[in-house]
Amino acid sequence: MSTTPDPTADDASPDPSAAPARGRGRKGAERREALLDAAEEVLVAEGGPEWTMRAVAAAAGVRLGHLQYYFPTHADLVAAVLERVLRRSAERLAPLLSADAGAPEATTGVVTALLAEQEDARLMRLFVEVWALAARDATVAAAVRGFYGDYRTQVTAFLARRHPGLPEEERRARAGVFIMLMEGASLFRSDVAGERDPATDETLVRTALALLGP
Repeated sequence: MSTTPDPTADDASPDPSAAPARGRGRKGAERREALLDAAEEVLVAEGGPEWTMRAVAAAAGVRLGHLQYYFPTHADLVAAVLERVLRRSAERLAPLLSADAGAPEATTGVVTALLAEQEDARLMRLFVEVWALAARDATVAAAVRGFYGDYRTQVTAFLARRHPGLPEEERRARAGVFIMLMEGASLFRSDVAGERDPATDETLVRTALALLGP
């Protein structure tokens, strides 16, 4: 008789040894994604302090034991949500930064696409909550630093292809400032910390393009 907990049972208790196999099948993967969708919704709507396992289970319309079958602890859930958020963002960035850097429209395309992403209010609130979690949780902070480290490496490589004569130190510095500029803009161009205006947006674009080079 199997000792793996039934995710539909009221008293389902997590079996840590089974964790790596959870969600591997098609149905399991779909259920896992649905639970992560619910977790994101709670995080965006309620914020970190209210982001409990019970709240997520309630939002997903499942029993707590069902949620714990896929994510035994709150830390497991946080890690999975964070990994998915950062992976999706990295997947959006990769094609932009791996395109032909020498094309005249290359830098404009990167800046335009990143600013367009900032129109997604839900995504911006999600990142704000992730940053807030990172301020309180060393594991989350490490994952966020890893993401921005990879992001900086991609921008630096883009600059290397576009300006091969630029010293590596200068490319990394420009990449770092570019990311700071765009990430700060995501707060002030959303409803989180400020209001948008055309003159500021125009200066923002001009500054970002200058960092990437003509």
